Amino acid sequence: MTQAPEAWHAALNRLQLSGTPHVLATQVTSAGSTPREPGARMVITADTIFDTLGGGTFEWQTISAARDFLQQGSAGFHLEAFSLGGRSGQCCGGFVNVLLEVFPGVSSHIALFGAGHVGCEIVKLSAPLPWHLDWYDSRTDIFDEQDDQQPRLSCHTLTSPQESVLALPPHCHVLVLTHNHDEDYALIAALLRRADIASIGLIGSDSKWTSFQSRLKRDGYKPEEIQRVRCPVGAVHGTKLSNKTPYAIAMTVVTELLWLTDKPTAHQTRGLEPDALRSLFHDTATNPN
Repeated sequence: MTQAPEAWHAALNRLQLSGTPHVLATQVTSAGSTPREPGARMVITADTIFDTLGGGTFEWQTISAARDFLQQGSAGFHLEAFSLGGRSGQCCGGFVNVLLEVFPGVSSHIALFGAGHVGCEIVKLSAPLPWHLDWYDSRTDIFDEQDDQQPRLSCHTLTSPQESVLALPPHCHVLVLTHNHDEDYALIAALLRRADIASIGLIGSDSKWTSFQSRLKRDGYKPEEIQRVRCPVGAVHGTKLSNKTPYAIAMTVVTELLWLTDKPTAHQTRGLEPDALRSLFHDTATNPN
């Protein structure tokens, strides 16, 4: 385990931007003698810690609990209680509660083929979201220096649609919106050969999609395979916008992706049920008489 010299707040900012899985541990209450006061914080990753809650067995237990939650891979809040008595190996004799805020990092992988006006707007809108974007275009001079500086964004020159599709990770969500219809078709054909792609979206008109469907059928693709493609992409609730600006189209595409990538919230992160919460504010003791 590595102790880094970076302060917890600097590490937190950097890890949030990069999408690296991490836990923010905050001492929220204390009783008796404790190594640190409430408000003390540290940041924990799979192999590094930043700052300290005071050291000793109590801190080691905090780190161990945080890494267990990181391995589970789900975001959430967990309140842990620690006694600093003799059994813990510390003689402070106090008691602390530590809130663990788990940030599992990137939640979804998006592959975006095409760096035109709509593609650029999609990348901008996706920047705050917990997605990793692989951005492809066959034009070698299309990406400027700023693009590669955006967190969780990797830019690639598209040289072979087939090879690029083969390199995508499983369960990836893919958007195809290049400047070239033949390039679009080659990508769609390659994507349909991969059953482990989470979703496939294609930009284009109804006539473009009708033409593509005919070509795919001639090339031997089955109707159930072709139906995996959403075209036009971003048709939220099956409707089309009259606003055709790149920003408006990108908004509908990102909205659609939010629904596709949404994951149910774990029950333990939703708080107490209403009835259980009400019981905390009423005297539930029974009268012995």
